[in-house]
Amino acid sequence: MTPQRPSLARELALLLVLATLWGSSYTFIKIGVETIPPVTLIAVRTLIAGTILLAVLRHRRVRLPRDPAIWRRFVVQACLNSVIPFTLIAWAEQSVDAGLAVILNSATPIFTFLLTALLIRHEQVTLRKLFGVVAGLAGICFVIGVEALGGLGESLMAQLAIILATICYAGAAIFSKNFKGLDPAVPAAGSLISGAVILMPVSLLVDRPWTLVPSAASMLALLALSAFSTALAFAIYFRLVQTLGSVGTTSQAYLRVPIGVATGIVFLGERLSPTAWIGLICVILGVIAMTIPARAIATPARSA
Repeated sequence: MTPQRPSLARELALLLVLATLWGSSYTFIKIGVETIPPVTLIAVRTLIAGTILLAVLRHRRVRLPRDPAIWRRFVVQACLNSVIPFTLIAWAEQSVDAGLAVILNSATPIFTFLLTALLIRHEQVTLRKLFGVVAGLAGICFVIGVEALGGLGESLMAQLAIILATICYAGAAIFSKNFKGLDPAVPAAGSLISGAVILMPVSLLVDRPWTLVPSAASMLALLALSAFSTALAFAIYFRLVQTLGSVGTTSQAYLRVPIGVATGIVFLGERLSPTAWIGLICVILGVIAMTIPARAIATPARSA
């Protein structure tokens, strides 16, 4: 057991890096959508990130697979992990603060557990996990509760879009185990390129990007979002799915919450409402209950 300790420490350090990269992405998106439409922002994001990873693979002399079956999986992964959730979150952040977006999106481990328990059925339903589900869902209700009482407004629809994106991420975490045995950068590059192929034609038809005049801040945010919060983050993500399991990997959600909220407060001047703070605490407690202890969660996740 002793030789495994350094490896576990390294994986947990990568988990913290991933949480930081994804926690800051909400602020990058908020700045990006100020002058770049959501579909175009995400289309360029996936294209740049996929190109970076392809260059890395070429430098390492790692080839992408040619098996059509694997590429079909890349397309499914792209839809679950980038095309649908990225676009929904970018659209939602036109009217929702980055801090609220990261709180709602942090419920990924809860939905991952629910999907695995209901569909795959290899997750044991314990009292601790049940508490995590209830606390997490209660937190979501606190966050969106004020808008819900006010009727189906734009802000509520945007927050529900983020919830749908969160469910997509949960499905992606489970589906990504189909790439076990591949170099982590391969499914990352393959899914991002697939996502770009899907989104670029939509961007050209809907947004006519050649007519846009994005600000320097939006362009810099897009570059940071693509290189760090997508290309680097995806490579780390697929590695951790193989080493920590799907539920263990999504545990970075409760780490990225304070990072994402703090980034929004410091750089965007955002403020959370009292109910949002209550929701934040509930979601963090719920996700912690779902993912700690790490060893107990990682073991069954790898057995599927």
